[in-house]
Amino acid sequence: MKKFGKILGGIILGIVLILLVAVAILTALEYRPDQIETLNTTSGKQSISTGDSMTILTYNTGYAGLSKDEDFFMDGGSKVQPDSKDVVETNLAGISDILKSQNADFYFLQEVDIDAKRSFHINEREYYENALDMSSIYACNFKCDFVPYPIPPIGKVEAGLLTMTDYQVESAKRIKLAESFSWPIKTCNLKRCMLETRIPIEGTDKELVLINFHLEAYDSGEGKKMQSQMLADKLQEEYQAGNYVIAGGDFNQTFEGVDKYEIHDTDSWVPGTVYKEDLPDGFDFAVADNAPTCRLLNGPYSGNYEDSQVYVIDGYIVSDNLQVDQVQVIDTDFEYTDHQPVSLRVTLQ
Repeated sequence: MKKFGKILGGIILGIVLILLVAVAILTALEYRPDQIETLNTTSGKQSISTGDSMTILTYNTGYAGLSKDEDFFMDGGSKVQPDSKDVVETNLAGISDILKSQNADFYFLQEVDIDAKRSFHINEREYYENALDMSSIYACNFKCDFVPYPIPPIGKVEAGLLTMTDYQVESAKRIKLAESFSWPIKTCNLKRCMLETRIPIEGTDKELVLINFHLEAYDSGEGKKMQSQMLADKLQEEYQAGNYVIAGGDFNQTFEGVDKYEIHDTDSWVPGTVYKEDLPDGFDFAVADNAPTCRLLNGPYSGNYEDSQVYVIDGYIVSDNLQVDQVQVIDTDFEYTDHQPVSLRVTLQ
């Protein structure tokens, strides 16, 4: 028995040492972006003037791995990635067709993989650029050489936000948002950010400031609150400077007054709510509920909203010097990702 105890103790000690080494390596290699990072701009040449109208499309692409037949372990499902590379390629083609059909002036994309095991290491940024014949601006918000959970593990991930346009972009920045998790969990977790692009307004000293974002999902709620406040502060700063401002993306929160789709499963992920009072003066939400924008990934999509839990968590915040002409959810029946795109048309007043 003594010998058995020594062997067992040695095994446990070995496991502990391996875990400590693994945590040390993840800590040493942790992605630590600066508070503000300057990004390369697009090669677009089109310009904007007061009185012009434009269309923006925000779309969480789910790294082209979360189509209607998929589930996800963090939502109560079991899967970590699709079964094959063909699934990702089919989803990329389908998402690209949707983007092209909308013919937007600006595309805000979230969860775009650059090099990740979950999407079979396809560079999705390059794929979308080639498919739309349009350049892009990229801000990384998830970078880890090896995410060690669950079993089998997620593995390598490099992914982020993508803003695509043919318009002249004067400058672009990655702006760091508050982190939601502490060490050691944060070493292999997302590093949320805002992707800011600035477009000059012809004949004025003002700018159109566009902010693409993806707020925290699986935290206790405090992370989203801090990130939402940082977003609100940024909006207020730009509005006080006299600029036109649009922020759009995945809030991971429902909107005050939008409760059209019933929550059936309170034991699974349920988003919080963002309220109009959380916005600075001069801003309002631009959201639509003609269709849900996201589904719960606890199983494949059932094809109806009664058996599959759905939400409205994607949309925009718009300054009042922009006239909102139309906002609508594009109903794709969750064919290629767990989100549906939201289209916004505005006019500069």
